[in-house]
Amino acid sequence: MRNIPIEQLDHTPRAVLAIGTDYADGQHLPRHRHRRAQLLYGATGVMQVGTDQGHWVVPPQRAVWIPPEMEHEVLMLGVSTRSLYIEPGAAPFDSGGCRVISVSPLLRQLLLEAVEMPLEYDQDGRDGLLVKLLLHEVQRSAALPLHIPLPTAAPLLALCQAFLAQPDIHQSSQHWAQQLHISLRTFNRWFRQQTAMSFAQWRQRACVIQALARLAAQEPVTRIAMDMGYDSPGAFSTMFRRVLGQSPSTYLNR
Repeated sequence: MRNIPIEQLDHTPRAVLAIGTDYADGQHLPRHRHRRAQLLYGATGVMQVGTDQGHWVVPPQRAVWIPPEMEHEVLMLGVSTRSLYIEPGAAPFDSGGCRVISVSPLLRQLLLEAVEMPLEYDQDGRDGLLVKLLLHEVQRSAALPLHIPLPTAAPLLALCQAFLAQPDIHQSSQHWAQQLHISLRTFNRWFRQQTAMSFAQWRQRACVIQALARLAAQEPVTRIAMDMGYDSPGAFSTMFRRVLGQSPSTYLNR
């Protein structure tokens, strides 16, 4: 099935529905929720998913898990998706929150095949077996560290959102504390309570993850590094390896 809103199909008597959708580059899906859980796989392009709990960047050939009834918004950057909409009782993950997962070659082929199935597929035949294997492969997929946690406190949230719009590796915790009119010690304690990360860890992860969309669009590493305040492309690549375990080129090629 292609380019059909889930709302038109939600009550189909099948635990798993597969829909392929093509989006215009830069298309923004405003805040919404689904009764079913959703596995959102980007066959091309980059997705940026936002909830009250945080911000996720989904590079090409990865997927994001969105629990049932989780309010979220998505920015599509040159994306063609293959989505699974799964009844809550059949969901392979708990409803704790979103997560970006790796997509194995097998899972990728299963997703591509699933969108070609009829709406009311034979649950006891080949298509039913394909769906069971799909859920098994989703469950065994590794979670990726592509989550930027967001605080719930409004003043701190505003600073974090402004940073995500224009990341700068040289912004200091002292500067943020001054903007909030609190001591550095109080700021550091509060920031960790709100995000479960130190300010330096959060800043590094935010810069690296926000760079993924630009890297996927084939922007030069040098330009990205300079825009984010790194002293050199090598310094940016070093930080990228520290956060994601690989160089920028290796990560995207995988």
